[in-house]
Amino acid sequence: MLDESVISGTLPALASLAGVLAFGFLLVRPYRNWWRIALPVSVGGSILVVLIADLVLEVWQPFPDPLPFRVLFWSGFGVLGVAMGGAQAVPANWRRRLAIVLAILLVIVLSALKINAFYGYRPTLRAALGISAEKEVDFASLAGTKPRAVTAPDRPLSQSWRPPVDMPRAGQLTRVTIPGTRSGFRARPASVYLPPAYLASSRPLLPVLVLIAGQPGGPQDWLVAGTLAKVMDAFANAHAGLAPIVVVPDATGSTLANPMCLDSRLGNVESYLADDVPGWVRNNLQIDPDTRHWAIGGFSYGGTCSLQLAVRRARTYPTFLDISGQREPTLGSRTQTVQAAFGGDDSRFRAVNPLDILLDERFRSSAGIVAVGADDRDYGPQAEQVTAATRNAGIAIQLVRLPGGHSWTIAASALRAALPWLGARGGLIPTP
Repeated sequence: MLDESVISGTLPALASLAGVLAFGFLLVRPYRNWWRIALPVSVGGSILVVLIADLVLEVWQPFPDPLPFRVLFWSGFGVLGVAMGGAQAVPANWRRRLAIVLAILLVIVLSALKINAFYGYRPTLRAALGISAEKEVDFASLAGTKPRAVTAPDRPLSQSWRPPVDMPRAGQLTRVTIPGTRSGFRARPASVYLPPAYLASSRPLLPVLVLIAGQPGGPQDWLVAGTLAKVMDAFANAHAGLAPIVVVPDATGSTLANPMCLDSRLGNVESYLADDVPGWVRNNLQIDPDTRHWAIGGFSYGGTCSLQLAVRRARTYPTFLDISGQREPTLGSRTQTVQAAFGGDDSRFRAVNPLDILLDERFRSSAGIVAVGADDRDYGPQAEQVTAATRNAGIAIQLVRLPGGHSWTIAASALRAALPWLGARGGLIPTP
């Protein structure tokens, strides 16, 4: 039951039906003042609340993207349910009030389900309730070195790796602290996925994939909304336990912060991701030290980050997976972005902006995938622009369109689809 989808299937269908019936219960009242006064006031007040909230978000800008109409509509639907229930509760008896409260809750659940389905943020009932499907283990129990597995250095690992009999069937998740030793960036704890081959009695040297979450959000989003362990385990099980080690660091510092993966007065996030994170990985994990086999990827804000790091720090991250990213780091407009990050100095922004850099430099050793939802009207055109710019700069690039819009469902699907290519770039398997 906990693993039932709340995006499609029986559970959301039943919840939607209950929510619609509850809304109808709140809507239909037999007395005249309800239709002449109470309902119009409730509708007008709900619209006003949603418009004010949208305006506040436009001014405050906790995230750069405006709320789409679908999200505004379902937000207003929930507010209207509360308003109609409130208008009826005062003159009602206690039985009626109890029914009204239940109806309001069902309407709110319906609104939340519809908004969640748009973003794919909580794919299952377990995730919606905040219950982790995979138990995180203490990193101390995984630390230390093990004998290195004997593999052929000039061939993909899958052609010479023989999994020990003690290798587990699934990988493990752990949470770690990666200090901003060089950058000074104060990051929240990172998550790490270690594939079955890493947990065996002898270890092959596996490549590293750094994944960045969206904004607002944090590293746990890749575990919950992105179903990271499930996606990685499926790939590992198809390749004798081999898969990249996945490190999911914090790239914002807090849920609503947006330092744009730059080194600026908003924080030295580029240095954190390109210096501190790789340094911690080398010092604490047995990995393939050849950064030609390393990759960086991310969704939305994280996709933009992956493009930035692939261009700015190509020696560390010559391979990237940009899922629904933007064409450039932004806080809403170029003027706002430059003012917040560099005190209005546009030349400093152009010096670190990927599309400006790609006009003058060539990246013959780099490769990437740009993935986007086929229905994503905002990020789709930007993905095409990024694809053209990277291709013109010599990067071996692929543009992949997946069914859907701008959602974590796309993120998980894009990672799953890209893993064979990432595995080949990382020296795990032959080129597909």
